[in-house]
Amino acid sequence: MKISHAHSQIVRLPADEPLAGGPVVAGATRDFVILRVGTDQGIEGIGITFFGHALTGALKVAVDALAALAMGMDPLRIEAITDKLRTAAVAAGPGGIFTLALAAIDIALWDIKGKALNQPLSKLSGGFRERVPVYASGALMRQFPLDHVATAATRLVEKGFRQMKMQLALPGDTSPEIEAERTRVIRESVGDGIDLMCDINQRWDVRQAISIGSRIEQYHLYWLEDVVAHDDYAGLAAVAAALATPIAGGEYVYGTVPFRHMLEARSVDIVMIDVLRAGGITPWLKIAGMAQAFNLPVVSHLMPEIHVHLVAAIPNGLTVEYMPWSESLFEEVPEPVKGELTVPQKPGLGLNFDRDTIRRYGVT
Repeated sequence: MKISHAHSQIVRLPADEPLAGGPVVAGATRDFVILRVGTDQGIEGIGITFFGHALTGALKVAVDALAALAMGMDPLRIEAITDKLRTAAVAAGPGGIFTLALAAIDIALWDIKGKALNQPLSKLSGGFRERVPVYASGALMRQFPLDHVATAATRLVEKGFRQMKMQLALPGDTSPEIEAERTRVIRESVGDGIDLMCDINQRWDVRQAISIGSRIEQYHLYWLEDVVAHDDYAGLAAVAAALATPIAGGEYVYGTVPFRHMLEARSVDIVMIDVLRAGGITPWLKIAGMAQAFNLPVVSHLMPEIHVHLVAAIPNGLTVEYMPWSESLFEEVPEPVKGELTVPQKPGLGLNFDRDTIRRYGVT
């Protein structure tokens, strides 16, 4: 079997908040690059990438350039293909647009492999379990008014979520007292039986993280995420050592090697891996293996349609982030039921692009 053709396209989806109807910015979009990779045996794999923002056009060009280098190769030799692409683009890597573009191709290759072998991705990559916990994300954003997030949090509980994530490091004229008050209100809205995570998105320094983190420990957060700059490994380690609340991090990390530095520094208690910034499914699984060697659990970032397979595949998979920004790209996706996702059993990713969505929001 040989790779015979590839086609990419930009899809510009509305930037809505689908979980609890949060405020949206008029005209805001989320721009994805989707990819179809075909073979001479008629098997087609799909891939996807994101985070291009103003450089989404450049990201599409990078996807096309790397896909062209894979023409004529056996799609089941995933390591051989990705090594060739990495070697060809060595001066442009290892992070940034190169890694995001590589991810789309790697994902498509795994989809082909699953279809060729008639196995779902979860079984190909480990097959540890068939259902995984899931947490609601994106409904309790820092820019939303407090009264809205309090109502939204109860709405998520009513929908069956047993885990959800809020945000701190509030915009505008905030203070430790205001940050703690927001945590209190949301915790009281959902009760003590809900796992409540909190994302900082790198907006605190070490002093703030320890100070505010100490104030809110009484609300028993499941984790604090990306409390300081993602590559301040010593700073992250200092926060992790100072607080009882577990520290999660990794969504901003590109490739595999920085995760080794993060783990060796004992910077986090929970390893968060983004399949796109990691460079695809192949490096995702390697990072998860490193985390297991350090006795640490793994969680995902975005793309629940793919991450449901990966978190289910490994013994140290903890929970899947359910932020369904990409959901409408696909015809059928796994939906949360009583706080869990059931792993699709169709071959490969078990996904097909939704033609109506592509026709409506695709950029020619």
